[in-house]
Amino acid sequence: MTTTLIQMTVLMLCGAGWGVFCPNRLSAAQTRLVLTTVVYYVFLPAMVLEVLWKAEIGWQSLQYSALGCFSILLGIALSWLVARLFRFKNPQTGAVMLAAAFPNVTYLGLPVLEQTFGSWARSVVIQIDLFAAAPLVFTVGIMLARHYGEVDGAEKPKSLLAFFNAPPFWAAFLAVALNLNQVEAPLWLDGLLQKCSAAVAPLMIFSLGMALSLKTIHMSSLPYIVPVALIKLVLMPWAAMGLVSTMTLAADYKAAAVMDIAMPSMILGIVLCDRYKLDSALYAAAVTVTTGLSLLSLPFWYGAL
Repeated sequence: MTTTLIQMTVLMLCGAGWGVFCPNRLSAAQTRLVLTTVVYYVFLPAMVLEVLWKAEIGWQSLQYSALGCFSILLGIALSWLVARLFRFKNPQTGAVMLAAAFPNVTYLGLPVLEQTFGSWARSVVIQIDLFAAAPLVFTVGIMLARHYGEVDGAEKPKSLLAFFNAPPFWAAFLAVALNLNQVEAPLWLDGLLQKCSAAVAPLMIFSLGMALSLKTIHMSSLPYIVPVALIKLVLMPWAAMGLVSTMTLAADYKAAAVMDIAMPSMILGIVLCDRYKLDSALYAAAVTVTTGLSLLSLPFWYGAL
């Protein structure tokens, strides 16, 4: 675990260094947008197709979904109680709830778990993401952002199902259909998908480093960030560890699932904060702090598991 986190940290620092030096006059924001777009539309769907095509899909998939949904909804409930207790304003409440509830299950969870447990852990990450985290982000997460934020008067409400019209979900539907019908992948296609999948982890970590910024952290934001860090890095994985102990998953799969829940705040939330005029600076600070603290919390949970 320590070796893995050192590797991840160095790669993130390379991404952060890009924002400082801007090679070829390309800013971190521009470069990150290109990298994440390519990953989202090409490499991540390829990985989803490769992994879910071969994965064991069934009762354990429902357990991953239940674990992810329970943990995220618990994070929402706890952060809502904190916001009510300390009377946070709406923009801060929305940002805190998103940061505390939704873990970075893919962008950080995928490379960390793959390096720590092996390639089989990709299946755990992808199933938690596609069967729990992503559906809740695009439904409950957006509803929270709309409720605590501001919505343009001209905006037309979208069907919640429209948010699932995305390449990773289409790849998941195709992979599950092929899997359940026991269709074998041709050797050339299997090799192609493996090569595309290999590009996902380093690009994700590098782009994550570009998104982190110490400039967003201020003393005035600490009263909001401290409860986010406690909920995200301590209470959620602790509760997940209790729930997963009642499940029929193998020990290694239980550990990988809890480690995925223990990841820091997701990057995607800043898009929702910008879109619905929540406190984006606070959210960015929460991502930076929880990601930094996760370098300490993840080895702890790994040892506990």
